[in-house]
Amino acid sequence: MADVEDLLSQLQEKDSEIQRLRELLSRRPACVEPNDDEIAGHSSEAAESDGRLYKDDIARYSRQLILPEIGVKGQEALGRTSVLIVGCGGLGCPAAIYLAGAGVGRLGLLDHDAVELNNLHRQILHGEADAEMNTPKAVSAARSCKKLNVRMTCDVHCMMLSSRNALDIVCQYDIVVDATDNVATRYLLNDACVLSGRPLVSGGALRFEGQLTIYNYQGSPCYRCLYPLPPPAQMVTNCSDAGVLGPVVGVIGSLQAVEVIKIATGIGRPFAGRLVLYDGLDGMFRCVKIRGKQQNCAVCGDSPTITNLIDYESFCGASAGDKCRSLNVLHPSERISASEYAAFVKSGKAHFLVDVRVPAELEITKLATTTHNVPMDEFTKPEGCSSLLNVLGEDVRERSSGDEPLPLFVVCRRGNDSQLAVQKLRSLFFDVPVVIQDVVGGLTAWSNDVDTNFPIY
Repeated sequence: MADVEDLLSQLQEKDSEIQRLRELLSRRPACVEPNDDEIAGHSSEAAESDGRLYKDDIARYSRQLILPEIGVKGQEALGRTSVLIVGCGGLGCPAAIYLAGAGVGRLGLLDHDAVELNNLHRQILHGEADAEMNTPKAVSAARSCKKLNVRMTCDVHCMMLSSRNALDIVCQYDIVVDATDNVATRYLLNDACVLSGRPLVSGGALRFEGQLTIYNYQGSPCYRCLYPLPPPAQMVTNCSDAGVLGPVVGVIGSLQAVEVIKIATGIGRPFAGRLVLYDGLDGMFRCVKIRGKQQNCAVCGDSPTITNLIDYESFCGASAGDKCRSLNVLHPSERISASEYAAFVKSGKAHFLVDVRVPAELEITKLATTTHNVPMDEFTKPEGCSSLLNVLGEDVRERSSGDEPLPLFVVCRRGNDSQLAVQKLRSLFFDVPVVIQDVVGGLTAWSNDVDTNFPIY
């Protein structure tokens, strides 16, 4: 009986809240629809919403308005808030669409890249037509947001964030969302937010895992407090190299939107000074406390040494883009182009082709001439402990007993790992008459230059 009385009490409270909103609506002027400008025509100088609620706003945001923590004041605060989302990919898409739906007054969408087919499994604001037309991601994302909420303003920045433009852009917004996939831009955004006094909602995702925190908010540490120096470039990977599950990125991007709303409305406890870790395979969330603001931090400390934006690509030793990096560690004589290898195969000469990708990638696609699969982690094992390398060694020594050196080619996905494998194999077969070369550009080059029907991923 007590449960029924409690439900009736809750129902009366909701009825009272709806009645209050109706009275508020009756005192508001009718909604004036904004001009339907071309999305790409919006600039960073576009006028922000005044935050006032009109008839259609109350209908649209009614489920938020009846939350006591949000209410009318919170919704009006959202309407006056401007948010910059850097990166319109897997993280930026869910963050942008939920903030647009929530009624944020102005969204800045920044991305230098165009939509590709391999984006679509996780970058939910883009479509197949965008991929076919190479539509800029910022434009595609803005169109989707405006379809959802015509009242909001979208500023489109089809450019790469750099030391030259970051401060000018960041200063135009109240809150910044880091939805990027590279270390150089993380340091750049962090420093720009510290120098301009903006909170930075940072997220990341890889494979089945994701993480989220907020930097430079109400005395919380900045990114440099945790990572004063960047990791070695060869230790950093991204979704293009390691893969990612689409919904995992969606979870983190959605959480970023929640944090922006909390900051904009002043409710709850934002994840400043704390790090959220999500494991999609185990289905677990963890929240850990991170170390506090460091007095000796180079940008937010007591005596900062960084007072202007620097060259972040040089600082990190890596590109600010999220495309796969290209290694060049072999002499040209140790390499062969995809077209040259195709001609070699056509000649019918005996040789070995070693594919150094993991077995799961071989299941996606492989060359018909592949003779051995030796994944890269096999090369890190102590000498003699890799059964796959031992088998390869036995086969090479057995076949290389003729008068001419045995040709051995190494291939990978894009021509990076194959170069490192050549260096390892050269030391392994130093006493064997064998010529070892890698295929420049790997299977991607084979698809582009030899067989356009060969699938790439």
